[in-house]
Amino acid sequence: MRRNRDDWTEIALRALAEGGLQAVAIEPLAARAGATKGSVYHHFPNREALLKATVERWEREHTEKVIELAESGRTPHEKLRTLFTVVLDQTRKGSVEMALQAGAGHEVIAPVLQRVTVKRIGYLTELFEQLGFDHEHAKKRALIAFSLYLGQVQMWATLPGLVEPVLDEAVQVLTQKSDQDATAHNV
Repeated sequence: MRRNRDDWTEIALRALAEGGLQAVAIEPLAARAGATKGSVYHHFPNREALLKATVERWEREHTEKVIELAESGRTPHEKLRTLFTVVLDQTRKGSVEMALQAGAGHEVIAPVLQRVTVKRIGYLTELFEQLGFDHEHAKKRALIAFSLYLGQVQMWATLPGLVEPVLDEAVQVLTQKSDQDATAHNV
């Protein structure tokens, strides 16, 4: 079977989820796919190019497409719930996210992870602003939501079967206005 660029980035994503950054190596990936390393090199000049294409694919599929899907919700609350549902479900299937977080200092990973984090927190901030929070409080809630997501991802990786998602509770807590918020808006 002849493999294309997308095939190789898919294989690399699976390897990344299962074995971390070190698992994305040309020879083991080729062997895993029952192909020669020349097949990989036909599409990518080196490991760094394969890794870059792989994390950019992850960026598109796990950030941009997820945001597009969340935007199908009618209300900010529905969008948040969809967002949490999709990302937590994707995470249970293998944690590319944790592998990338672990490799955050890598020269190929760092800029993509930075871009993704800024985009995700920015989108969450927008949703919380649509719910009526001022920018400062919206950004704080966005950071809490993103931290909750990363915590859930880590716990699924380290405590499989023990952790239950707290989706409904998280959305409820994050979208609930406190008495202090209500007072600040009435002043």
